[in-house]
Amino acid sequence: MLEAKYHRGFSEDRLSTGTEPRVRHDEHGHYIMSLSENAKVYFDDYYRFLEETYHRALEERDRVEGKVFGTSPAQGETMAYYRARLVIIEQLLKAVRRFYTDGSNFGVVMTPWCFGTVVLEKVEVYKERIGKGEVTDANLGDYPYDVVRYIEEIYKATLLELFDFPEEAFKMRWQYSELLKRYSQMLSDITTSLQSVIKSVKNLGA
Repeated sequence: MLEAKYHRGFSEDRLSTGTEPRVRHDEHGHYIMSLSENAKVYFDDYYRFLEETYHRALEERDRVEGKVFGTSPAQGETMAYYRARLVIIEQLLKAVRRFYTDGSNFGVVMTPWCFGTVVLEKVEVYKERIGKGEVTDANLGDYPYDVVRYIEEIYKATLLELFDFPEEAFKMRWQYSELLKRYSQMLSDITTSLQSVIKSVKNLGA
């Protein structure tokens, strides 16, 4: 459980009913073959990882918030660094809560490195949205440009630290996001080609 109020999306009682055809069981517990990697992921291990990551992030958020309160507004660069770190931490906490409590989609159950990749991309998207002025965030303070600049500089290292991952954990990202991007681009190219053919046919019949 997270903060004594967020419960597992797939509880042990639910997994034990045998009504979930994709859930299997062996001597180590209930598991699933993850959708993204087709890798064996035990539910207990998955939720334990999320709980440990969440608690680590909460402790770091408290520490950094203390730094923010103890830093003079005149120290703009230092303040921007701490605020950038808070933005990253909050995005991580938000993602953990969502995945931890989701009991409707087995796609949220994945290996730690895969989950780390998901959060990495969420932070990248959020950073871009901040840069475009599409979202507001209380942690940006009076100098959002400086905070975004620091997010760009530190987000990978910060997430590796919070996840307690080695550096190579984020080098496998192409297996997930890039394949999806390529597939999406392929569909877009096909759609464009079809529209071109249809337009040509219409012009011939005119």
